[in-house]
Amino acid sequence: MPITIIALGVVLLLVLMIVFKANGFIALVFVSAVVGIAEGMTPLAVVASIQKGIGGTLGSLAMILGFGAMLGKLVSDTGAAQRVATTLINAFGKQRVQWALMVTGLIVGLAMFYEIGFVLLLPLVFTVVAAAGMPLLYVGVPMVAALSVTHCFLPPHPGPTAIATIFGANLGTTLLYGIVITIPTVIIAGPLFSRCLKNFEKEPPEGLYNPKIFAEDEMPGFGISIFAAIIPVILMAVAAVFELTLPKENAVRQFFEFIGNPAVALFISVVIAVFTLGLRNGRKAEDVMEMCGSSIASIAMIVFIIAGGGAFKQVLVDSGVGEYIAGMMEGSSLSPLLMCWTVAAMLRIALGSATVAAITTAGIVTPIIAVTHADPALMVLAVGSGSVIASHVNDPGFWLFKGYFNLSVTETLRTWTVMETLISVLGLAGVLILDTIVH
Repeated sequence: MPITIIALGVVLLLVLMIVFKANGFIALVFVSAVVGIAEGMTPLAVVASIQKGIGGTLGSLAMILGFGAMLGKLVSDTGAAQRVATTLINAFGKQRVQWALMVTGLIVGLAMFYEIGFVLLLPLVFTVVAAAGMPLLYVGVPMVAALSVTHCFLPPHPGPTAIATIFGANLGTTLLYGIVITIPTVIIAGPLFSRCLKNFEKEPPEGLYNPKIFAEDEMPGFGISIFAAIIPVILMAVAAVFELTLPKENAVRQFFEFIGNPAVALFISVVIAVFTLGLRNGRKAEDVMEMCGSSIASIAMIVFIIAGGGAFKQVLVDSGVGEYIAGMMEGSSLSPLLMCWTVAAMLRIALGSATVAAITTAGIVTPIIAVTHADPALMVLAVGSGSVIASHVNDPGFWLFKGYFNLSVTETLRTWTVMETLISVLGLAGVLILDTIVH
């Protein structure tokens, strides 16, 4: 019954948004309330759950999205992103820009959650589109696919690192196996898949990142441009290394954990960009601050829609859906790797959040390792693969992709959802093939 209610809730949400053209935030909050009550929650409990979901989502993402938008606007509107884009195009050639952005996405994605890397790299994608006259999805999907793949397979990304810790898996082994699976997966789900999306091409959302084409003498140098863009990546990557190599009480580790916190790293990056790209480049302080202010206005509705997805997710969690699915899997004769993937996939489809699905699955299936002697590193990758399948309307990442790529709900299902499912299925295939080779 709970699964049926969720399915009907998703159908209702799709009808509201596709047929009645309802605002995404309003529709998500309404459906969250309907599903919560249908699952047996009291009206007051539903309200509390919706508030918790919105607060929890915005609490972790508001500063990141805000500072990320400011940094993106500064990098874009000062000509820094165009400088990076034109240098990449010249270095790799127009025909290989997809591959350059894919590699960039893999490097950036190692140190941060998907949403952070997405917001950080989108100005670069938009500028490549404007400077090279290339289609938006053709350029952007390889970068997005790379960010998503790191979430599944590659420590020191926080997702697989957390799961590996729960399973007691060796991080070096997990990374090695993850790289083997990542290479074919990201190529197929990124550059190859993006070539099938010609019918979905749109212009970037008006007023979000609308890059001006700068003259050569208007742009900052490549070194300072790339430095301003990757400061948060450097800070977070260094913090991740120290977290893995130094004891928790070490003062150096604690310092870098602080400045490597995504919100702090992005704030530091904005301050540096204000001076290096703005004031030092001859721009007035009020003009630079106007860039920062306008960036927030342009993402306001995207932030609220993401919050609405968080509300929907929280209602499903608080109504006991996770426990229900875990009970369904008890006594199953599936192989441990396939069971991990299946539980994570079901939780992902039901709850929306890949992180919640992965961490919940890890807690459910940990006892299986001792009983079946399954390889913990492969278990990590199986859970990671399952946790990204079939992203749809209850996933904040779905709305992030929809908003920034200017797609309808239907178009997002046919692009983003298919890409995420490709990554999940290819990841599972890679895990099962590796299992036959190493054991």
